Amino acid sequence: QVQLVESGGGSVQAGGSLRLSCAASGRISSINVMGWYRQAPGKQRELVATITSGGNTNYANSVKGRFTISRDNAKNTVYLQMNSLKSEDTAVYYCNVDQFGLRYWGQGTQVTVSS
Repeated sequence: QVQLVESGGGSVQAGGSLRLSCAASGRISSINVMGWYRQAPGKQRELVATITSGGNTNYANSVKGRFTISRDNAKNTVYLQMNSLKSEDTAVYYCNVDQFGLRYWGQGTQVTVSS
């Protein structure tokens, strides 16, 4: 089993920044993909960004140039630096680990951006 604990959500004005963290524990493989997804009210959960254990990243078009995903493999932690936040970034953000064909999710952290 894998446990994910997110932190760093909150409320911010448009144009501001937040940094999300997600610490993974349990049976963590050295080879996996960690990522962030988000779900706004009334919408489906969508990809925000992913990063492989080798450091390859992938971003949703809507966040490219504003968000940066990174990870610390020694700490099994993934980060999401969010800059130039917009009201449309308001959502619950979920951490995800994908390994051995299984997907694990955190409990989610709320990000609210006011205009």
